[in-house]
Amino acid sequence: MDPQILSLGLAMLGAGALAGFAAGLFGIGGGAIMVPVLFFVFEALGYSPDITMKMALATSTSVIIVTSIRSARGHHLKGAVDWSLVWQKNPFKSWGLWIALGALLAGSWIVDWLSGRQLTLMFGVLAILLSLQFMFGRPDFRLGERVPGGAAPPFAGTVLGGICGLMGIGFGSIGVTLMLLFGKSIHRAIGTAAAIGFFIGLPAAIGYVISGWNIADRPPYSLGYVNVVGFATMALATIVCVPFGVKLAHKLSQERLRMVFGICLCLVAINMIRKAL
Repeated sequence: MDPQILSLGLAMLGAGALAGFAAGLFGIGGGAIMVPVLFFVFEALGYSPDITMKMALATSTSVIIVTSIRSARGHHLKGAVDWSLVWQKNPFKSWGLWIALGALLAGSWIVDWLSGRQLTLMFGVLAILLSLQFMFGRPDFRLGERVPGGAAPPFAGTVLGGICGLMGIGFGSIGVTLMLLFGKSIHRAIGTAAAIGFFIGLPAAIGYVISGWNIADRPPYSLGYVNVVGFATMALATIVCVPFGVKLAHKLSQERLRMVFGICLCLVAINMIRKAL
């Protein structure tokens, strides 16, 4: 086997393991770890810069399907998922439906005309502000006592789903902070964000398959922009490592978990800004 291919495969396995651990610990999909690694892999193999980032984003969202299911199951067994936010009997009142719609639009349509550089820069700045609130804000500060319903899921859910779909990330980076501001405990916010990640990963991956279906010069074994080899390698590693993150999340105090999450989110944001600039 080509040593370069072997080393790149090992890099994917390592990134998948770290992403799985992060998914369980913080309720995130691990995309902030997977996207840069996938981008490096496709770039090192000589593929066009025009498609490498889209391939990285698409493959990352496909892996989020696996990490979110695995992570949500672990948090559900500990009673830490608010399913009333994820899905309701009336689906039009569910955050999951509208987040899924935004993610689908991101992968199938918006990715073809929206500037990724501008979106990455804006999201990076927002994420830094959110991370500072995590690390230095008052734990008892609230915008409300409950996550809003009514018109909030259709509008805010669609926008948030679109942003996450375009960034190749799960819901933890944004959703955990928002749920904390509306009265959720850190553990319940993380568990709920993990479950909502499925409603980002699956629709976004389908969208990327559609938008990339007729694009030439993609890596072999790709469905649209989703690379099946990258998906399988990283998904395997995440399946193994998610439970370790879940176990640690429920051992840490809320204060310590807020600080750890804030630091990690800040590092993710800095990395995004670096890529945008």
